[in-house]
Amino acid sequence: MADVEETLARVPLFSAVKPKDLKKLGKRMTERSFSEGHTVTAEGESGIGFFVIEDGNATVSVGGKIIRTLGPGEHFGEVALIDSGPRSATIVATTDLTCRGMSAWEFRPFVEEHPEVAWALLETLVGRLREAEN
Repeated sequence: MADVEETLARVPLFSAVKPKDLKKLGKRMTERSFSEGHTVTAEGESGIGFFVIEDGNATVSVGGKIIRTLGPGEHFGEVALIDSGPRSATIVATTDLTCRGMSAWEFRPFVEEHPEVAWALLETLVGRLREAEN
């Protein structure tokens, strides 16, 4: 399995973060494994975790309709962390899935300390909004 810092460096959200800060981020994140078919997050439920996929794939569905597939280097869970609202989508592991995750109380301070992540996060959210509008 890839080193966590190498994994985080390949995530567009963290591409502008310095290596020493990626190392700190990696220490804040915990490894989580999910079996194929496991529902990682469920639309409408509360959520306190942000995840980066390290290995494997997962589907994203809204209203029971699959809207995309996620793979290594992609992330999910940030929307519920930002607004403390319910999950906006269901994520299901389509293969065995290994993620790095962190809670809201770890995610928010990191983003506040690294404005370059905040901008990348905004770009991601706008992209998803535009996709949803289509």
